[in-house]
Amino acid sequence: MNVNFAERAHNHNWKLDPIVRSLLDTDFYKLLMLQFIWKNFPHTQVTSETYNRTLSIRLADRVSASALREQMEHVRSLRFRRSEIVWLAGNTFYETKQIFRPDFLHWLEHEFRLSDYAIEEADGQLNIRFSGLWSEVTLWEIYSLAIVSEMKSRAAMATLNELELDVLYARAKTRLWDKIELLRTVAGLQLSDFGTRRRHSFLWQEYCIQALTTALGPAFVGTSNTALAFKHDLEAIGTNGHELPMAMAALASQGSDEDLRNSQYRVLDLWRRSYENELLILLPDTFGTTQFLNGAPAWVATWTGERIDSKDPFAAGDEYIAWLRSRGVNPAGKRLIASDGLDASTIVQIHNYFHGRIRFSAGWGTLLTNDFRGCHPRNEDSFEPISLVCKLTSVDGIPTVKLSDNPSKSTGPADLIARYRRVFNSPAQNETPVLV
Repeated sequence: MNVNFAERAHNHNWKLDPIVRSLLDTDFYKLLMLQFIWKNFPHTQVTSETYNRTLSIRLADRVSASALREQMEHVRSLRFRRSEIVWLAGNTFYETKQIFRPDFLHWLEHEFRLSDYAIEEADGQLNIRFSGLWSEVTLWEIYSLAIVSEMKSRAAMATLNELELDVLYARAKTRLWDKIELLRTVAGLQLSDFGTRRRHSFLWQEYCIQALTTALGPAFVGTSNTALAFKHDLEAIGTNGHELPMAMAALASQGSDEDLRNSQYRVLDLWRRSYENELLILLPDTFGTTQFLNGAPAWVATWTGERIDSKDPFAAGDEYIAWLRSRGVNPAGKRLIASDGLDASTIVQIHNYFHGRIRFSAGWGTLLTNDFRGCHPRNEDSFEPISLVCKLTSVDGIPTVKLSDNPSKSTGPADLIARYRRVFNSPAQNETPVLV
């Protein structure tokens, strides 16, 4: 953990200092989704796009498009190493069944390639568009977000001398410790690192998880970052994301309204069959949590738990608990995971609210791995975290839609959003600011 961040940032003179050095440097759920896509949708063509939702920050003024392309090309040159494949093969369900199939791992080692991409500059922003086979596009999400986020950090650090860099990291370390001091007093706490996509840097994310491992012990249950789980012998955390129901809905949208409405459950059925009834965490908010629960088949209540993304975590947790009870299921045996915009204080509040009612755990993201707010030695805001996202925009030429429980996160053409809201009976809720 003894990393001289200031010296490394100030004194390096490499031609290219790669941000992503391993294809394992992604969230674990992306690899699980990749296997699902490889198995079930081998010929599906998609387009996705990475962009900045924090429009007040003009990324194109801070990040060079040519330097971004160099980082992206470096990632395209990478291949999964044999040692990484062997480690993935060792991941099992309860030490009995392999999570990753041997034929998938063979494809991953010998045939996997990332798709082509295009970088566009408009209105002071940088947008990256990926097009190709779904299996070649999906992993770009985390790589592209982490690259852009760290390039923004590097641009800000380039304006500081070594003393100022020392001050920056001293303040950030103190802030992290203050958060750890709050968390280590909470009995029964469970949290994991979900901070890859908008991290300050890979090295800082690694420092944060090592600090949590040392200070929190078993309360820190693992990391979503596969490379760091591999390197530090941690549990790799994750299941799936909004990309899957968005794609299934787009494909179903060419049929009846009923086909479209039922697509959100068909993707769950295909997932549970693909993973032999393991990795069963619901993510119900793609088209609205309330309508999802109201229309869910009986077997959905047998799943392990729910991850809350865009809804108020207190309201969403209460809703899930009430829904389980209405289905005759004891919520005390289920898991509730919150992961949207959490910080130490909110993690404690949510934990205390649900403690004893359901097994709560927190996925701590941007405000773990990129909270440098107020740490700049000249009190500038260049280290403020921003809301970078990568969203699926089309599947086999059909536009995709995400409604979300927060309309600020909705995506898709306006006419299709209107149809989806009608079909899913999911009226727009009150908008809340999207911070990180």
